[in-house]
Parts: sequence; structure tokens; C-alpha cells
Amino acid sequence: MSETVRIALADIDRVARAALVRAGCDEANAIATSDVMVRAERDGCASHGLFRLPGYLASLRSGKANGRAAPVARAHAPGVVRVEGDNALAPLAMQVARTAVAPLARAQGIAAVAIVDVLHFSALWADIEGLVADGLGAFCMTAYLPSVAPAGAKTPFFGTNPFAFGFPGEAFIFDFATAATARGEIQIAARDGRPAPAGAGVDTDGRPTRDPHAILAGAQSPFGGHKGSALALMIELMAGVLIGQPTSAEAAREEKALGVCDGGPPRGGVLMIAFDPDRFGDAAGWRAHAGAFFAELRALPGVRLPGDRRRLERARIAREGAAVPRALWDEARRAAGH
Repeated sequence: MSETVRIALADIDRVARAALVRAGCDEANAIATSDVMVRAERDGCASHGLFRLPGYLASLRSGKANGRAAPVARAHAPGVVRVEGDNALAPLAMQVARTAVAPLARAQGIAAVAIVDVLHFSALWADIEGLVADGLGAFCMTAYLPSVAPAGAKTPFFGTNPFAFGFPGEAFIFDFATAATARGEIQIAARDGRPAPAGAGVDTDGRPTRDPHAILAGAQSPFGGHKGSALALMIELMAGVLIGQPTSAEAAREEKALGVCDGGPPRGGVLMIAFDPDRFGDAAGWRAHAGAFFAELRALPGVRLPGDRRRLERARIAREGAAVPRALWDEARRAAGH
């Protein structure tokens, strides 16, 4: 198990920003990218926190990511916006996307934004939390690199293909990979010398295993078998084919052709859909209805809703600092020139 140290969130932000700038980011991109890592650490989501910094830096250093990109939103149809990312790290493009889609959703009830030519590596809940806090609902999804074997197969073809949904009022948000286990969790298990969760994946011969190294060499499994596999397929179509972006398999072939298999995020797209509950016919009643529904749900013995743990962690981690592996913290500080 890796030795950990407690680091204040402000220090993580300072070091991550400095490392990103040294690797080629301008201030706007560095601030946005550091912010999503700090928010993940704040919520106890280590697999999307500082753990992602080496991947971001690798993509900047290889030239795959444009650290000085200025993503631009363009109207594409009455209810559709397209954000041209210019190979940016995704966080800044996601800020542009939220700013563009929110007024459209309020005016029309629902709107979509296609974020293209970006490198997405962060937690999806961070991409929609601001919309939900402002009273909108949202969906968000993206593909990745081949890491998950479709149901019945043993060869990686789908990405981990995360999907997030948020509903206002109760500020309910869930965010999960369509793989049985997030890839970052398997990578952390491999780093820390512990087994992956049961059902996480198979080795190169297609045999179920809990050895994280064997899974990373073989394939992850979709959650729920054919159900998770179908959702992963849907995301390949919606965040890839629909918006003219690479599917997971295509992204891998592109990286190989360009010689930039650097361990960072691939170039691809994100699809975000925002909706305004006030425009769906029950503007006077949906908030009370949602409140009553969640109260009834939470009254069930033993129930725990997605996002509850994250929110509980915020106050504690803000006070105590985040637990970061010492080796990772030292690597980040070296990258920052500290």
C-alpha cells in the first residue's frame, strides 16, 4: 500500500496549476484543469483527482493536447450548440459548453451541446454540477479508449464510457462508468498492490480475474453484463458517431497512427443535454413532488443514494486535506518545479 500524506486542497491546486503551466498550458486552461482535479480530491474521488495529473502532463508534452486552446461555441441548430475544442484539455471546453447550453435550455426547455476535439479525463459529475445547482437537469456522456470487452467477447472494444445524470431541487447527481469498475480504480489497485473488485475484468485469455495487472492487460467487464454493454454501445454512438467524433476503437487507431499513445486521454467528444423542468408542464409542482419522492426514498432502511458519500466527504476533506500517495505528491511537485 502506498504511503499517503495529507495535503491541503489549496496546495494541490497550486502545485497542479504550476505543473500544467510548465507543461504548456496557459492560465485559463491550467485553472480549469486543476479545478476539476481539486474538486475530485475534495469529494474523496482519488481516481479523478491528482492521480490524473501525469496523464494530462503526458498529453501536453507529447503535443496531443493544446494547452493554449480557446474553445469556441457555435450555434448549430435551434437547440444544438457545437463547441470546437481545438484539441484542448476538456475542462475549459466544458465551461464554455455550460455557458452556451444553459440559456438555450431555459428558452426552449431542452438543448444539447456537442463538445468536439477535446481530451476528456475528468469526472463527469463535475461537468454538470453547475447546471444542476442553477436549477437545470442534465445528461453527459463520453467515450474513451478500448478497455471493456462487449458482453460475450474477451477483446477490449468499448471505452469505460462514463455517463452522468443530474436533477435539480435535491441536486441529485450520479456518475458512473459503464464498465463494472472505473479504470482509474483498477489502476490504483495495481499501484497499491491490492486485488480489483470481483467481476471487474478478465485476463488476456478471457478468464475472470481479480489481478488488476492482468485486467489492464486483458479487458474490463461491462457492469450488468449485456445491460452495461448496451449502454456502452449507446455512448459510442451518441458521443462518437452522432457528433462526428472518434469511437473508442477509432481513437486508439488514431493515437497509434500519430505515435502518441502517451497514457493520457484520447482526442474525442462529449455530449451534454440540459433541460429546464419549469418548461415541462408542472412548473408550480415539480420541486415539491421531487422533494416528497426523495423523502420517501430516503426513509427506506439502509438506502444510500449516489453522491451522498461525496457530499459528506467535502467538509471533512476541506478541513483535513486530501490523502495523496507520497510518491504521487512528490511527482507532482517535481513537475511543478517545486
